[in-house]
Amino acid sequence: MMEDHNWSWKMKNISLPLLILATAFAVVLSIPLQAQAQDTEATYKSKCAVCHGADGKKMAGHDLSSADVQKKSDADLTAVITEGRPPKMPEFGDKLKPEEIKGLVAYIRTLK
Repeated sequence: MMEDHNWSWKMKNISLPLLILATAFAVVLSIPLQAQAQDTEATYKSKCAVCHGADGKKMAGHDLSSADVQKKSDADLTAVITEGRPPKMPEFGDKLKPEEIKGLVAYIRTLK
């Protein structure tokens, strides 16, 4: 009986530090994701919002929240951002890094 009690006590003493460690690890991993999301939103605001609006619905450019845009594949959206759509949309392939363009595609998906 005594051995079962000691095992339970040891497990309780091990569980709390593991839980704290796992929580700290999750927080540390989420910081870069939050920073990346903020960077992507800033990129959208500086490069896209002028024509598409803060919510993606401005009519000077395509309505990014429309079903037409949202049904496009990630590859199609990447190509549009990279190569532009003359005469109005400039190409951004030479101005943005591939990971920034990928972030913009993900951001456009949130504009539903």
